[in-house]
Amino acid sequence: MEWRDRATDLPPPKSAACLTGAPGRSDTLPGALLLSPRFRRFLSYYRPYTRILTTDLLCAVFVAGITVLLPLLAGDLTRQVLNAGAEDVRPRLAWTGGLMVGLVALYALCNAYVDFHGHLMGARMEADLRRDLFAHLQRLNFGFYDRQRTGALMSRLTNDLFDVSELYHHGPEDLTIALVKGIGVFAILSSIDLRLTLLVFAFLPIMAAFALYSSRRMNAALSLSRERVGSVNTQVEDTLSGIRVVQSFTGEATEQARFDHENRRFVESRRAGYRSEAVFSQGMTAFTQLMSVAVIVGGGLAIAGNSLRPDGLVTFLLCLGVLVDPVNRFVNIARLYGEGATGFARFLEIMEVTPEIADAPDALEIGRARGEIEFRDVSFRYGPESEAVLEGLNLQIRPGEFVALVGPSGVGKTTLCALIPRFYDVQAGAVMLDGHDVRTLSLASLRAQIGMVQQEVYLFAGTVAQNIEYGRPGASREEVVDAAKRAGAHDFISALPQGYDTEIGQRGVRLSGGQRQRLSIARVFLKDPPVLIFDEATSALDNESERAVQSALEGWIGQRTLLVIAHRLSTVRHAQRILVLTEAGLSEQGTHEELMARGGVYARLHGLQLSL
Repeated sequence: MEWRDRATDLPPPKSAACLTGAPGRSDTLPGALLLSPRFRRFLSYYRPYTRILTTDLLCAVFVAGITVLLPLLAGDLTRQVLNAGAEDVRPRLAWTGGLMVGLVALYALCNAYVDFHGHLMGARMEADLRRDLFAHLQRLNFGFYDRQRTGALMSRLTNDLFDVSELYHHGPEDLTIALVKGIGVFAILSSIDLRLTLLVFAFLPIMAAFALYSSRRMNAALSLSRERVGSVNTQVEDTLSGIRVVQSFTGEATEQARFDHENRRFVESRRAGYRSEAVFSQGMTAFTQLMSVAVIVGGGLAIAGNSLRPDGLVTFLLCLGVLVDPVNRFVNIARLYGEGATGFARFLEIMEVTPEIADAPDALEIGRARGEIEFRDVSFRYGPESEAVLEGLNLQIRPGEFVALVGPSGVGKTTLCALIPRFYDVQAGAVMLDGHDVRTLSLASLRAQIGMVQQEVYLFAGTVAQNIEYGRPGASREEVVDAAKRAGAHDFISALPQGYDTEIGQRGVRLSGGQRQRLSIARVFLKDPPVLIFDEATSALDNESERAVQSALEGWIGQRTLLVIAHRLSTVRHAQRILVLTEAGLSEQGTHEELMARGGVYARLHGLQLSL
């Protein structure tokens, strides 16, 4: 059975709604990166590590220089042995041998520095990239995440940035070593026999062309593989996040089939990569062997013609091994550049997304709000092609008023509340808080005024207390306990093995749905904002807990502005004003008694619930 790919990566435009390039790829790869302003940004991540980088490259020069000097010294030793007697050569052999041992020791020290500090520098730069990307992701608005999959974004935070760090670390080192070795070997060999040197170096352009061709094929396969592994991550995240639903519906076979489909697509993408790598590896091996054959044959002819001494041939053969290393390093640089530039371009794709919702340049900071909310001719839709959710809505909520929103599903109740903290921006009209258009307020100060409890609760891995303290970091244990009591959560928390210090697992999986809901309510009670929004927040509570929460809310009437979305009308009958939303907009408003007497939509909804 074939399954369609459910993973969606980043869409095309360069905004929170869309990004450049095809899913999982970039149109600015990799050659264009060197010619673009992005390259300056790439280099900017070296700035905090300039001293380490300088020392690292200096050590790389020593490593390459010593590698070139050792064959030269070996050739010199051979010449001494051939041209001098045993007694005469011993002091010179001892001196040269000691020098070579010293160089080997220096080589080991420099190589150790390059290996350790270079890798550590790369890891730190990867951490810097990940820090910046994570911070930027937190600034992107709900609309961005409505269109993305967590698995695909996780792939960018992990796999892509590891490839970038490899380029940061190995790129300069390999380039330095390759240049020093290549130039040094050419200088040494040309001083011995220029014609044989030119014969050897004639192989290099062919090897380079072959390597670049193979590198392009490997990079294309790698890009596809990276896209496919993002799809695998997305599938795994999707299934494991919903494992309770999977098992309750015995959907294991379905999920396994979907995973197997994505896994097969990943393996197919790797097949092309491994084929390219095999062709490259064996091709380079064949070129190296051909170079050795050419040196042996050419060197033998040169010795026969008395234009080359045997010690020169020894130096040639030893240097040949050194010469292959720069070629391999240049190829490795091409590979690292392909992978790293791809990863960095994908990193920039997200970093260059401008949040659709951000602070205005002259955004206002407000203190504690009074809680007056007004919708002025508000219209909103989720996308250009979507139907309008709200159209020309006008509504005013007084400070401290308890307002309930009721109506059928899908008429915009949750959307209306999401517009107040600017989780989305209106397309027309304005949402006002204390007479200020919310778009003129800083997001931090605006959202500090608002506490939301949603039907879909999210708790973080950690303890009960830590999840409640999220409402106000630094709150005392007494304040945490008081908030839990007002949310009707204290009794069940006290019964947990470690009480408030009990670990609740990722997303609070060790708690029941009602317990998770009560913790989320306690969290917003601890925040104590002037505006409280409850979106079906008591639907998962038992009657006793619901009454405790309602009592706490009613105690805040006049002190906090309360907006409560409810399908269960019995929970909002004591609201000071009930707003009835339908597909036609705001159809009715009034108290429970007024709306029942009117006999309209609310009365019919109430009657339907009583009949169930």
